[in-house]
Amino acid sequence: MSNFDLTTIAHMDELKTQTPFDTQHVHKELKTCQERELSDNKIVPTLKDAIMLCGLKDGMTISFHHHFRNGDFVINKVMNVIAEMGIKGLVLAPSSLIDIHKPLIEHIKNGVVHRIETSGLRGELAEAISRGLMEVPVVFRSHGGRAAVIETGQLPIDIAFIGAPSCDPLGNANGYSRDNDKGIVCGAMGYAKLDAQYAKKVVILTDNIVPFPNVPFGISESDVDYIVEVDAIGDPSGIMSGATRYTTNPKDLMIAQKVAEVIEATDFFRNGFSLQMGSGGASLATVRFMKEKMLKKKIKASFALGGITGQIVQLHEEGLIKKILDVQSFDLDAARSLKNNRFHQQISASYYASPNSKGSAVNQLDFVVLSALEIDVDFNVNVLTGSDGVIRGAIGGHCDTAAGASVAIITCPLTRGRIPTIVNRVNTIVTPGKTIDIVVTDQGIAVNPIRADLIRMMETAGIDLCTIEDLRDKAERIVGEGTPIAYTDRVVGVVTYRDGSVIDLIYQVKEEQELED
Repeated sequence: MSNFDLTTIAHMDELKTQTPFDTQHVHKELKTCQERELSDNKIVPTLKDAIMLCGLKDGMTISFHHHFRNGDFVINKVMNVIAEMGIKGLVLAPSSLIDIHKPLIEHIKNGVVHRIETSGLRGELAEAISRGLMEVPVVFRSHGGRAAVIETGQLPIDIAFIGAPSCDPLGNANGYSRDNDKGIVCGAMGYAKLDAQYAKKVVILTDNIVPFPNVPFGISESDVDYIVEVDAIGDPSGIMSGATRYTTNPKDLMIAQKVAEVIEATDFFRNGFSLQMGSGGASLATVRFMKEKMLKKKIKASFALGGITGQIVQLHEEGLIKKILDVQSFDLDAARSLKNNRFHQQISASYYASPNSKGSAVNQLDFVVLSALEIDVDFNVNVLTGSDGVIRGAIGGHCDTAAGASVAIITCPLTRGRIPTIVNRVNTIVTPGKTIDIVVTDQGIAVNPIRADLIRMMETAGIDLCTIEDLRDKAERIVGEGTPIAYTDRVVGVVTYRDGSVIDLIYQVKEEQELED
C-alpha cells in the first residue's frame, strides 16, 4: 500500500467527527421547460441594451465576422447604434470587410472608428482608405495570423458581435437551422467561432430564435452573454449563391486542366491525399479534372479543407473525398452538406490555420490551389492591392495554406487585359515566394527552383516547364512593361505575415491633382 493510502486511512476517524454537510439550505428550483426559457434566456430587448450591458467604452476593440459576405447587415446595424450612443475611438477588428460596409467611411470620419485590423478590404471603403482616409494604418492579417494574435491576447476583443442565422434563447447558434427554413444561411461559422471563444463579451444578433437546444451548434451558449433579435441579419442573395458554377472561360479551363496534370505528376497524388481549392473559376474547374484522374487511378482524398464549395461537396457525396473540414461555406450546396452530412465538420479559424495551434489543419495539406493578382520573379504573391495600388482584396488563408501544404500551386492568366500578372516585383508581398511551389498560367508552367523534387517529377511526367523569368518576359512582350504606381510617403496599410512579422507596407496612392502638380 502506498504512503498516500496510509495517510488517508490515518485521517478517517478525524473526518468522521467533522460536522456533516448542512443540506437544509440547499434548494433545488423546479421549473418547466417553458418557465426556464422565459427566466433563464439571454435575450435583451434592443441592441443598445446589449451594448450598454457589455460596458462598451471609448477606445475598446470590437469584432465581427464576414460569413455573410456582401449580404451582411450586422456591422452597419451595430455601428449605427454605437455612433448614436456617442462612443468614439474604437478599434474595429472584423475578419474581413467588403463593399456593403461602405457606411464605415462616415464612422471613420466622425471618429467612431479610430483603427482597423482585418484580413481584407474591398469596395469604396478600401478605395477611401487607399487614398488616406484613416490617420492610423490598417493592419492586415491572414486568417491564421488573426487567430494567433487573438489567442495570445495581442489583439484583445472586448465585444464580439456575431450574426447568426439561428440561435436558441441561451445562445447556441449556427449558420443554418434544423427547426425551420427561413431561407437565411451562411453555413460554417469558423471565424465567428474563434471570436466567441476569446472575446470578453459576446452578443449574438439573430432573426431566427429557435427552441433550446439548437444542436449541433457552431457557437456554444457557454461563450454567449447576450442575444438580440432583429428584423434581418442580412440579405440572402448577398450571403449565398445557389451553387458555385463551373467556369466556361476557355482560359480558365486550360489552366485548370494543366493544374490537374501537374497534381497528377507529383508523388503526393496518391490514395489518402488532402486538398484545398479556392472558389475562383480555374480552381473550381480543377476539381472537375481531378475527379477524372481520381476515378482513373482509383484513389480517394482523405479530406478537403478551407472554404468549401458545392463541387467539393459533390466529390464527398460520391465517396471521392472522405471528410470535409469547413471554415467557411461558399454556397448553398456547401451549407446544405454541413447540415446533412455526418463527415462535413465546421472548424474554427484557429483549428484551420493558426501558427500557434498545437495542430493546424493547413499543416496536413498535400495540395492547395490558390489565385493571385500578381506574382514576381521571386515567386512572391500579391492578393491584396490592384495594379493601380488600391486595396482590392484580402489575405484570407493564402499565406497560411501556402506555408502548410506540401505543394502550393498558384493559378492565374499570364495577363489580365493589358495588365501583366508576372512581374519583376509585386506591389504588395502577401505570401512569400519561399512558400510557393508552382505557378500555372495559360502560357506556361514554372516551378520554384528550390523545389528540385517537383522539377524532377514534372520532367519525369513529360510536363513542359519554363522559368518564372520566361513568363515575365512573355507577359512584357504581350502588354509591355507596367507603368510604376505613384505613391505618397504615407503608410495606409501594414501587411503582416502569419507569424505577426511585418512583411510589407501599403502606401497612399497619389491623387491625379498631386501628379499634375
